[in-house]
Amino acid sequence: MLELSGPCALPEFRRARLLAALRERVPAIDRLEARFIHYVDLARALDEREERQLRELLDYGLRRQATEEGAPLLWVVPRLGTISPWSSKATEIARSCGLDAVRRIERGVAWSVRAATALDAAAIGAIAPLLHDRMTESLLDRPVLAAELFGSEAPRPLASVPVLAGGRAALEEANHALGLALSADEIEYLLAHFTAAGRDPTDAELMMFAQANSEHCRHKI
Repeated sequence: MLELSGPCALPEFRRARLLAALRERVPAIDRLEARFIHYVDLARALDEREERQLRELLDYGLRRQATEEGAPLLWVVPRLGTISPWSSKATEIARSCGLDAVRRIERGVAWSVRAATALDAAAIGAIAPLLHDRMTESLLDRPVLAAELFGSEAPRPLASVPVLAGGRAALEEANHALGLALSADEIEYLLAHFTAAGRDPTDAELMMFAQANSEHCRHKI
């Protein structure tokens, strides 16, 4: 995996506003910087011309002096196991420019947070919700690994959820285990539907139902 530093992730006014919000939660924080990091999955090593071309493609946005930044404290990347819309477009552009060795490009953010005192786990936990969207992003306390960002799993076999035998408890257990965020009304609906159908649902059916009903209802989670 090729890792390329990018431009500042926040314009000055947003950085200042976010810094003020962080200080409301952790007053010891006195500086904040955010920089994009580009992660490139390659089929083979790039030659000098290709790497120069790739760097030119990824040269955009605002830049501040690196001396203003400290070592990153946290890294935010697209939710592990997903492909971001930005990645799809950036990868398509790179390939259209003849960079056929590029399998995929992803973009994350490296957050540098300076404080008067060392930030403990409680302080980091307090500011984490302001630095990422947990529905679409993963927050890490270390650089992301290539296998985490670009790895793929073999399809798993379908599994049945024993609603006929276990009733509501089986649906509630699946709701928790699969992270479906089903509401009580939705669980009741599914219980009635599959009981009437006389069969158990699969995990894929429950996941599709949850996605269809929560895609535009983020307030549920």
